[in-house]
Amino acid sequence: MSDSKSHNEAKAIISRRNALHLGANVAGATLLTTFGGVRWAFAADQPAMGTWPEGSKGDTVYLGAAVPLTGTYAVQGADELKGWELAVEHMNTNHPLMKKLAPKVNNGVLGKKVALVSADSAAKPNQALQSEQTFIAKNKVVLMTGSTSSAVAVAMNKFAQREKILYMPGISGSNDTTGKDCVRYGFRQGFFGEMAANAIGPILVKNFGKNRKAAFMTPDYTYGHTTTQSVADYLVKEAGWTMVTNQVSPLGTQDFSQYLTNIANSGADFLINVNWGRDAVLSSQQAKQFGLLPKMTLVLPYQIPFFAKEAGVDISEGVFAATDFWWTLEDKYPLAKMFVDAFQKKFGYRPEWGAENAYVSFAHWARMVTQAGTFYPPDVIKEWEKGEVIPSLLGDFAYRKEDHQYLHPVVIVRGKAKKDMKNPEDFWEVVEVVDGAKVIQPANAFGCKLGDYT
Repeated sequence: MSDSKSHNEAKAIISRRNALHLGANVAGATLLTTFGGVRWAFAADQPAMGTWPEGSKGDTVYLGAAVPLTGTYAVQGADELKGWELAVEHMNTNHPLMKKLAPKVNNGVLGKKVALVSADSAAKPNQALQSEQTFIAKNKVVLMTGSTSSAVAVAMNKFAQREKILYMPGISGSNDTTGKDCVRYGFRQGFFGEMAANAIGPILVKNFGKNRKAAFMTPDYTYGHTTTQSVADYLVKEAGWTMVTNQVSPLGTQDFSQYLTNIANSGADFLINVNWGRDAVLSSQQAKQFGLLPKMTLVLPYQIPFFAKEAGVDISEGVFAATDFWWTLEDKYPLAKMFVDAFQKKFGYRPEWGAENAYVSFAHWARMVTQAGTFYPPDVIKEWEKGEVIPSLLGDFAYRKEDHQYLHPVVIVRGKAKKDMKNPEDFWEVVEVVDGAKVIQPANAFGCKLGDYT
């Protein structure tokens, strides 16, 4: 067969609508052909589902982010958005870091440029869902992302499973996201409450001993309740600590005085603040104004990006926290160094862990799509479920097939004194990088049932 004839035949095949009628001889197979130097793959005779195949028919595929840019989690949401933006740019330009994480990207994904569309969710589930519905209708998005609030993540999980569109939540600390509310169409790259508790718990016991009294501050939604439960379970069962009070407050609380009064009268010597975003900043600042800090030792079991900058070093000094990433790890991990350098060059500051989590999540999606050779969702999911050990910025780990949770390490940090900071962003010292596989619960412990592929 001549090259010209082969070229024309390939072109004719590619132009057929959805590549769905290739004939009985290729039913259920995958067509792999090369056209214009690009390797294309179509899941033959697969029925339309979600945005398949419409979302990948043109020269651009769209990813949709519903992210809080206003409200309690606005600062953290803006950081996440920058991470997604950088990842998309790197996919389209073959940046060396993206090639390390997703080697088969080639000026985009499967011959398509990648574009990001985004909208403000205000960390509200209904607003996030409405945004994604718009992205589906207008852009035919092939991947959805954005949460910051686990209430959004849980709602988006259910939506993704129903619509048959892949979803990666970004920040989501609730045990439920890959626990009882897990779905086949959802994958979480970052750590969560149970992992944080099992990582930071031994550090607290090592530094402060057993049989201590702790007051908890908990935001009233799935992230807060599950994280508080996990931390309390560890400290009570393993170290004989006592939860003397648990003050539960609505998301977006401005005045924490009633809760802090109860804590002041509790006899606690530790304040374990599970609040997040602006709520964590305000509650900690007000705790200091009440005279509770530094009399009580402040702990952030699920660290808030920008906490030290917003709350002040006088509050973050000496605070133990569990996090996903801290930029000084660039000294130990080459890929972390590449990310910090690229992010700082583009945005003018060193990235917090929301941006890191966002970037790696998109890179992992690109890896799975390019390895599957198709955008057809069940095939991409099955590629993920192979459990391949793949790189993050902090080493190589796998997604669990049973619950779609990445076994990312948990980073324990402690707040620096101002005199010890080497630059204006040097807020935390890394105490330990904890193996994620050692602090995660068994895959079936939280009731995950993934659901169907189609």
